[in-house]
Amino acid sequence: MSTTRNEVRALRHPEKQKNPDRPSGRKPEWIRVKAPTSKGYQETRDLARGLKLHTVCEEAACPNIGECWQKKHASFMIMGDTCTRACAFCNVKTGMPNALDPFEPENLAMAVADMDLKHVVITSVDRDDLADGGAMHFARVIEAIRHKSPATTIEILTPDFRDKPGAVEIVAKARPDVFNHNLETVPRLYPSIRPGARFYQSLRILDRVKQIDPTIFTKSGLMVGFGEQRHELSQVMDDLRVADVDFLTIGQYLQPTLKHAPVERFVTPDEFKEYASMARAKGFLMVASTPLTRSSYHADRDFAEMREAREKKLAATANASAAE
Repeated sequence: MSTTRNEVRALRHPEKQKNPDRPSGRKPEWIRVKAPTSKGYQETRDLARGLKLHTVCEEAACPNIGECWQKKHASFMIMGDTCTRACAFCNVKTGMPNALDPFEPENLAMAVADMDLKHVVITSVDRDDLADGGAMHFARVIEAIRHKSPATTIEILTPDFRDKPGAVEIVAKARPDVFNHNLETVPRLYPSIRPGARFYQSLRILDRVKQIDPTIFTKSGLMVGFGEQRHELSQVMDDLRVADVDFLTIGQYLQPTLKHAPVERFVTPDEFKEYASMARAKGFLMVASTPLTRSSYHADRDFAEMREAREKKLAATANASAAE
């Protein structure tokens, strides 16, 4: 007996089934993408499944999956496919996760080597069930990739490790090239959009990473379309700069199912350009702001540009000091 799409969604998000249906309206032309069909997409999917790896590209229903997988770019999601949180925007399923796979770090390192990735993005589900929130597993993954592919740059996108003392320190001391933690939205909307998290706890993570190792690039992302106001976004940008965050991404929120938070507004491409200008004026080294921007979209290219921007900034500072 076949399972309907609604039944699959109910199994994936049982905690949201009591929510009323909240349609978002028709997507504008600038937000639509084609279904993935390329050979590169199939090869990337087969490699991930052959090694029993999860990707955030699939689990979070990323609209850019066809483009990225065609180019053999994938963002791997460690520690399983089941999250202990139930954020109102997220398509990753919620429930009690399985035990950690001890072979995952090595399998992921093999995938990175087989794909000959120059830059890899590693994210995870929230694991509130683990004593360290999965921090040591992140560190083991970083170590395994460094061993097999020493030239590959590593970007991690972590959960908030809430109530897990020392977790951020464990991950930061493994020295990823980029430490990303997404704030997702403005503080006012946290109770309805990200109820399991706390805005200033997330901000402190990014600040703490810079305290531990100022050479690590830090990065954060925001989604728009929840009903946030322009002045609220400006304040969040200021907060991120106080924490010395290097890279900001801004993208349009898209509703995974009718039971998730609805899209209050589709932000126009021109507005995204305005947000980018605002962020650059505040001093971010790198800004990506388009309707389809996601944390790991074009991450390899953006990392190279960000590193170059830092080198230019350091050189300019050195020249200015020498001239005094």
